Amino acid sequence: MPHLRSADSSPSATGAAGLGFGIPGYAHPLLAPVEWAELTRPGTPLHWAVLNVADGPGSMPDPHCLEAAGRLRNAGVRVLGHLDLAYGARSFGEIVSDAHDFHDWYRVDGFYLDRCPAEAPYLADVRLTTATLDTIVPGGHLVLGHGTHPYRGYADIADQLVTFSGPWTDYRWSQVAEWTADHPPERFVHLVHGVPRSHLDEAMRIARWQGAGTIFFTDHGDHDQRTGQNSPFAALPGYWDEIVSQIGPGVSE
Repeated sequence: MPHLRSADSSPSATGAAGLGFGIPGYAHPLLAPVEWAELTRPGTPLHWAVLNVADGPGSMPDPHCLEAAGRLRNAGVRVLGHLDLAYGARSFGEIVSDAHDFHDWYRVDGFYLDRCPAEAPYLADVRLTTATLDTIVPGGHLVLGHGTHPYRGYADIADQLVTFSGPWTDYRWSQVAEWTADHPPERFVHLVHGVPRSHLDEAMRIARWQGAGTIFFTDHGDHDQRTGQNSPFAALPGYWDEIVSQIGPGVSE
C-alpha cells in the first residue's frame, strides 16, 4: 500500500507543499460553471477536487462531468471520485462497482470516501475497501471523509483523513486529538462552512494550529438562499479571491 506515511515521509500526502484547498464537491458543472472554471485558474493552491456526478458516478457517463474532469487533469489538478460509505451501511460490492465506474468513465486519480466510519470496529472493513481501491487506481490518492477524529488506526490506510467537517460555530471551539501530532499536517483535512469573512483569519489560525494541511472554508451555510443549494460546499465561497491570496499566489486579474 502506498498510503502508509510517517511524520517525516516525503513526498507529502497531498503531493504539494504547504496549506492548500480540497474541494469536497461542487454542484454539477451545468449548475456551477464558474466554480469549475475557477479550479483551473493558474496559481490556485489546489490539492484535489471531488467529482460527485449523482451521489456517486451516476448510471452512465455524463459528458459535462467528463469535460470538467478532463480540464482539471489537464491543469494538473487531482480529481477524486466520490464514494459514499454511509457510515458502514453500504455493501462492499456497491462501493467497488462505483469505483470501477469512476475509473472507467472519468479516469479519476483516487477517491474521496464520504461518510466514512470513524470507530475501531469498522477499521478492518474500511481497510479492505481501501486496499481494493488501490488495485482499481494503483497509487491513487485516498481521502477518508470521517468528519471527526477517527480511531488512530485509520491513519495507516489512507493518504488523508477529514478530521473536521461542520459549521464554524463548532470549529472555533474544536479540539485536536493528541495522536495527530505524530503525523504531518498534509495528512489532515478541515472542511468548514458558515465562516464569516470577519473570522476568516481566525479560521486559518485554527487550521494551522491544529495541523491541517488541506482546507475548504466557505461563508455558505447548510441551506444557502443565495445559491439554492442544500450543500454548503456546492458553490464558490463569497471570499474565494481573498482566501486564495492568503494561502497561495495572488489571484491574477
